Amino acid sequence: MISRIDLRGDALPEGGALRDLLPRAEFDVEAALEKVRPICEAVHHRGDAALIDYAEKFDGVVLDQVRVPAAALTRALEELDPAVRAALEESIRRARTVHRAQRREEHTTRVVPGGTVTEKWVPVQRVGLYAPGGRSVYPSSVIMNAVPAQEAGVESIALASPPQKEHGGLPHPTILAACALLGVDEVYAAGGAQAVAMFAYGTESCPPANMVTGPGNIWVAAAKRYFTGRIGIDTEAGPTEIAVLADDTADPAHVAADLISQAEHDPLAAAVLVTDSTDLAEAVEKELEPQVAATRHVDDRIVPALRGRQSAIVLVDGLEEGLRVVDAYGAEHLEIQTADAAAVARRVRNAGAIFVGPWAPVSLGDYCAGSNHVLPTGGCACHSSGLSVQSFLRGIHIVDYTRDALAEVAHHVVTLAEAEDLPAHGAAIKARFGWKVPGQ
Repeated sequence: MISRIDLRGDALPEGGALRDLLPRAEFDVEAALEKVRPICEAVHHRGDAALIDYAEKFDGVVLDQVRVPAAALTRALEELDPAVRAALEESIRRARTVHRAQRREEHTTRVVPGGTVTEKWVPVQRVGLYAPGGRSVYPSSVIMNAVPAQEAGVESIALASPPQKEHGGLPHPTILAACALLGVDEVYAAGGAQAVAMFAYGTESCPPANMVTGPGNIWVAAAKRYFTGRIGIDTEAGPTEIAVLADDTADPAHVAADLISQAEHDPLAAAVLVTDSTDLAEAVEKELEPQVAATRHVDDRIVPALRGRQSAIVLVDGLEEGLRVVDAYGAEHLEIQTADAAAVARRVRNAGAIFVGPWAPVSLGDYCAGSNHVLPTGGCACHSSGLSVQSFLRGIHIVDYTRDALAEVAHHVVTLAEAEDLPAHGAAIKARFGWKVPGQ
């Protein structure tokens, strides 16, 4: 059901050569880019009319308007299963607890007497959030997007989610209920690349946004790339990934269950076990069969994901080699199920989020750990972070120097300007001192 990659015996290669040995899904955003271009430009030129046309073409629904009426949000919350509401409220509470602690405070540094640099943090003015609605419905993604934006102080927050035929052309009612719980009342029935274009360009009903965040399919990722430079984005999210670094202390039933938990997202989802224990590898393989058979989404998602080139059991010589492999892989979600797991987790450099020990499965992070589940995929964890309050903040330096403070360093500025053959830069300093710079 899942392949093996044996990296034992020889010294592991360095850098990219090691990454190339590891499993990864094919996710060609560049190829999708040309297909989303006409969709994005249609929204640019035709606004809401294009969104309505694409809702009929892609989602099979006929819309009168794209904006979701406020009454629909109220009704969705009123009709929400009380148990689901309680779970959403607890997820929101825990996410707020963690993200509120991420707020940044203004800080002033006294560089020299009379010379200061202050860094102030300013939230993005308006953001567009995206909640997927394809194979599954993700009210949890509403929480993971909205809470950090709210805690950052974003002034204007809108959310888009695909219209659902079975719900009268509205986004899924649980999505709408989550929006109502969060106080997000600007919601649009729009999915895919056209939703990103709506936020990027603006339409008759939706003002343009400065930034778009949230997970989505390859068309959403391609649209984010298309609008790079026009809007800010969190990341070009690809298929979900779980990597588990485990030794012979791990419970194979837990490891198998956790691999399956992410495989059920999508046939391109990646499930990777890195271990130095052949006994564990064999036990996990045996566990997969009955656990997969006992769950849902077997043939359309889980089996293709586990059998795909993106999933594997990677055998290594020891913990040190295992750490090198998971750092090279840079998983979206990384579980550490080893002896002294907390200490091992501290040594990991590249991961979107790290889950320590047998009682912190990825599923906890998806919903109720308080952490964020909008995380970098495709190895991007080596340079990018998950969504947080900081994602929605811009740091701005305020430079404040007196005449004496500038005079003290003026000759250095002029020297550097002339070294770079930019004499006008130096002249801007000289002009303030009657063309005579102290020290020269």
